[in-house]
Amino acid sequence: MSSHLQSEILEQPQALRRLLNEERENIARAAAAIRAANPKFVVLAARGTSDNAARYSQYLFSTMNGLQAALATPSTFTLYRKPPRLQDSVVIAISQSGQSPDIVTVVEEGRRQGALTVAVTNAPDSPLASAAEQVIYLHAGAEIAVAATKTYTNSLMAMAMLNEAIAGTDRLIDLLMFVPDWVSEVTQRADQIIRTAERYTYMPYCVVASRGYNYATAFEIALKLKELTYIMAEPYSSADFQHGPVALIEHGFPVFAIVPEGVLHSELVAFFEHLSDERGADLIVVSSEPDALGIARTPLVIPSGIPEWLSPIVSVVPGQLFALGLTLAKRLDPDRPRGLRKVTLTS
Repeated sequence: MSSHLQSEILEQPQALRRLLNEERENIARAAAAIRAANPKFVVLAARGTSDNAARYSQYLFSTMNGLQAALATPSTFTLYRKPPRLQDSVVIAISQSGQSPDIVTVVEEGRRQGALTVAVTNAPDSPLASAAEQVIYLHAGAEIAVAATKTYTNSLMAMAMLNEAIAGTDRLIDLLMFVPDWVSEVTQRADQIIRTAERYTYMPYCVVASRGYNYATAFEIALKLKELTYIMAEPYSSADFQHGPVALIEHGFPVFAIVPEGVLHSELVAFFEHLSDERGADLIVVSSEPDALGIARTPLVIPSGIPEWLSPIVSVVPGQLFALGLTLAKRLDPDRPRGLRKVTLTS
């Protein structure tokens, strides 16, 4: 019997198309407001899965619009009551439910200080949406499974659309429209990827690594493995991993690698090849590139031709399916991870 989680993973192409078709004008208005505000920097407030969407957004704001983007520290707003100066910034909060009090507080404080505020949420009637001046609706549809999947990829797409609209680069719109089809190519191989995970049933730990735009993907896949399968999955930038943690790697140590096309390709292939050949790592590789897939014990193929800045929307999907497969192999409930609720409220 199919789980809610599996159904929601498979719904992602349709959810992405809804967002592209129904929210473009609203995103254009939010982008115009940001251009008019002419911010010096961006503050991104989020928790959990949305925090990983914010990590992705940091790269987008820098590379596409020359804006420094930082992750907010909500406890400085709520517990310490010493919020930073937010003048000359735009405060963007990403929250699927729009209910977490600490994220709402960041937006309220930003607005009090005169910063432009934007909410990105799947709940347009939420407290977060009420607190922000501009609201971007994710159009992901109801998400029942505790582990977020389609709301995550739609959050990534919303931030890609927003940055494209701020930059005013119409030539990129066509690339955005390809993303649902690329995701669909992955979900069509869902059963194969789910079965692939079975050989890792007794895996107690792993490292998930990439760099650049897919630094966020490493965090998100690691989160899915933790919350669904209860293994110790640690995310790393491949650069940071070489500054000490690489000592962990010994024969058979599982490493989940994301290798996109683009400027990082050669560096990542060389690094993961070293982990395999010299340290004996067991590589699970998400990539479209033959040389990256060729060094994998477990290759997870994504379509070729995806620009690196859009690759996180696609490369996370094999990780979602792998986590689902491992959950099923361990005979755990993919819709109800222990100790978790769909909406987590932090102050």
